Amino acid sequence: MSGKKFLGLAALVAGVYAVFSPIWTNNPTDTNKGMYTMIALGVVTAALALAALYRPGVAIDSLIALMGVLFVVSPWVMSFSDTAYRPMAWTAWVVGAVSLVAGAAEFQLDRSEHRHAVTNS
Repeated sequence: MSGKKFLGLAALVAGVYAVFSPIWTNNPTDTNKGMYTMIALGVVTAALALAALYRPGVAIDSLIALMGVLFVVSPWVMSFSDTAYRPMAWTAWVVGAVSLVAGAAEFQLDRSEHRHAVTNS
């Protein structure tokens, strides 16, 4: 398995995990902001990861890294970093870190492959 495919699969798994995470994380019934945020960001991340896996020439890697940043800041922006929402916030932070690292590493692999192709032609 190539490094790019592994990183794409890691981003896909992170996105799918985020989509289904409200099922097992405790979510107080007074608001659903955290749940909707995790589902929306997870769907977009998984879709971008699928696109990156099936269309490797398209520069989607930086968008996956951007989704990681959005996951990381979402608990503060959407106000679900309080004690009652801590499991959902930790899920957002971990999924964000995985997405950010996978997207940035995949972007770097693309750059190095492109640089290698340019110098050898």
